[in-house]
Amino acid sequence: MAGEGQVRIRVAGSAFNPADNGIRSGTLPFPVTLPHIPGYDVSGTVDAVGDGVTDFKSGDTVVGFLPMGEDGSAAEYVVAPAGVLVKAPSSIPLPDAAAMPSVALTAWQALFDEAALKNGQRLLITGAGGAVGGYAIQLAKRAGAHVIATASPRSRDGVTAAGADQVIDHTSATVLDSVTERVDVLLNLAPIDPEEFAALVALVRDGGIVVSTTAWMRTPGDDQRGVRTAGVFVRADVDQLRQLVDLVDSGKLTVEIAQHVSVRDLPGIHAQAAEGRLRGKVVAVPDA
Repeated sequence: MAGEGQVRIRVAGSAFNPADNGIRSGTLPFPVTLPHIPGYDVSGTVDAVGDGVTDFKSGDTVVGFLPMGEDGSAAEYVVAPAGVLVKAPSSIPLPDAAAMPSVALTAWQALFDEAALKNGQRLLITGAGGAVGGYAIQLAKRAGAHVIATASPRSRDGVTAAGADQVIDHTSATVLDSVTERVDVLLNLAPIDPEEFAALVALVRDGGIVVSTTAWMRTPGDDQRGVRTAGVFVRADVDQLRQLVDLVDSGKLTVEIAQHVSVRDLPGIHAQAAEGRLRGKVVAVPDA
């Protein structure tokens, strides 16, 4: 039942994210009450509205980034704070919209809130083949940046399609040898070796910035050269999410889905992620 300030959503799509596996294993600091329903990205249709909610009504299609420590969207229905939801994009299937909120917001906040990326700047993204990387490349290119991205052969085509100007196959070439001109921003999206991460700081210009989404790793900088550091811990921001939805509906931002599964198959997806075998964004759809 929807309480004050809440809506109840009939779930169309629930995205699986690596952090879901971290919450499940206890390696991420999100205390949850068991039994816990995973899934903090959601798309669906409002079917009940609590007191004080004026922005939504029954029948509205919505998308949002749910509070990570509360019961989530891997279910037929979820109750969510109205303040984290926006109108869903109309140009893509409603289930697919669940693949966007947390990862697209992570990319946005890393590039613009933390790095203040500007037109004409050079950006190096390590781990660009993951779910955040595709959004980061697209958003950076829209901002007028020159994008260098690392990827494996498996994800190279997707990184290229997203618009990267240079793609480095990290399985066959070293990033240090492949980047011939310093960058303004280094964005790390991968759990790389700490020594390798520290070495990459040499590629950042004096006064540049290193931004990382791997909160469990120290983000290296260089005080002597004024290379700053920032860690990204994604937050719900409806203004940013609304802009991202507008970009999707205008055809300026692409939402990529690796696979669709039934909610009943999510335990297998968790197992694949725990074993390092999962690649790309997965959207779970409740059984009909």
